[in-house]
Amino acid sequence: MLFELGILVFSGYVTAQFHQHIMAAIAAAPRLTAPSTPPHRLPTVAVIIPAYNEALNLRECVESVLHSKLPDPQQMKVWIADDESTDRTGAIARELVAQDSRVRHITVPPRPTDEVWLGKNWACTQAAELVQEDYLLFIDADVRLMPGAVSAALADAEHHQADLLSAMPQVVCGCFAEWLAQPIIFRMLIASFDPKTVNDPTQENAFAAGPFMLFRRAAYEHIGGHRSVADDLVEDVALARQIKQAGRRMRLILGFEFVQVRMYRSFAALWEGWTKNFHMGAQRRLSATLKVPLVALASLTLPWLILGYSALSLGVNAVARIGIIEPGLSLLIAVGLLIWQHNLWHQQAQGLQQPVRYWSLSWLGGLFVSAIALGSILKTETGWGWTWRGRSLARPTARPIARPKTAPGNAIGNGKPNPEIAIHESAIHAVTIHETVTHEKVTHEGADHKEIPHLESVHEKSRSA
Repeated sequence: MLFELGILVFSGYVTAQFHQHIMAAIAAAPRLTAPSTPPHRLPTVAVIIPAYNEALNLRECVESVLHSKLPDPQQMKVWIADDESTDRTGAIARELVAQDSRVRHITVPPRPTDEVWLGKNWACTQAAELVQEDYLLFIDADVRLMPGAVSAALADAEHHQADLLSAMPQVVCGCFAEWLAQPIIFRMLIASFDPKTVNDPTQENAFAAGPFMLFRRAAYEHIGGHRSVADDLVEDVALARQIKQAGRRMRLILGFEFVQVRMYRSFAALWEGWTKNFHMGAQRRLSATLKVPLVALASLTLPWLILGYSALSLGVNAVARIGIIEPGLSLLIAVGLLIWQHNLWHQQAQGLQQPVRYWSLSWLGGLFVSAIALGSILKTETGWGWTWRGRSLARPTARPIARPKTAPGNAIGNGKPNPEIAIHESAIHAVTIHETVTHEKVTHEGADHKEIPHLESVHEKSRSA
């Protein structure tokens, strides 16, 4: 009885702490909202979408961007950085180019063999060097934007003079595996950061959401863009650190009403995706990664185990006509704890604008997320099975990219490098991007033939920079 009671008390404590952190983050984070008065004019913006084998997502993603409501639709351009895709990504991109003159499609050149370029950083760099707009908005192909997302983000960035505005998306779930894991992982992600310190330019804490990152062009170029984090798989957090280290203004907001993302569509994709980056997202700190199974098991799995054990003990004791008070009391306490947890889960779901499904299988979700964390440690530390869409994530043996020096007199550390803001190898929602050799001519229906500047010159420029 005392053993079961101790476990339930521990579970309740972990649950309460976890809930407090989630709700505090939701309450403290500003939200992306539509301007009360539609703006008559907004800055120009280039939306950059790196795409590797995104035939399933690309068309819907680009069309959602093209449906953006802007004072002048021509103020926005959409750049698709096709990245050695082996599916119909390239063909779909060309179809989109023919349908709308605002769409550009490039196949980026191969990354330098004597430098370390990880993730989508090389592809984003190549596209960014070709655009001239005031703002650069980087999104992933699995993102869907609501019609008012771009205008709301531009208006918010202008109003708050943000150099990097990143919107946390609403996570969309479809298959059973997604419903088991994604709500838990997303809650842990939300609970792990403090919006107040992230948005405070005097504080070192930095965080950004890779699915939606809007940069003021001058700030992006000042920190060196994606080149400055070339060897980092979690470029979103790394870029946020660069922004704050340079004394620029970071703004992290909740964009649930405007931005949606469905990261993985199957168990296999979810397993490969999260195990490739979970441990890296914790900067390969074993203690930090192991907190995930601790919280998941304590708050989600253990109460159900005690419930099952108490019910079984009560049944056995009743048949044997021996004491039923202790297992009965333990069963009642477990039921009460689960009812309380169910109410807390619904409160969190309302704050995150996510429906509740399969809550009665949360014990299984806790086991699943714990397995993801442990599997990620194994893959990351040993390299065994560490892949993304079949490609190895082993670091190439090449020199790292020289990072831009911190601008003097910044808000954090007075221009001195800070070890707490060092770029680490981590990977939350990173997409492994590999570039193609082909240099394509891009045309636009309804306009004169227009050729994207030959990418070999861009490539040579980047190598000599």
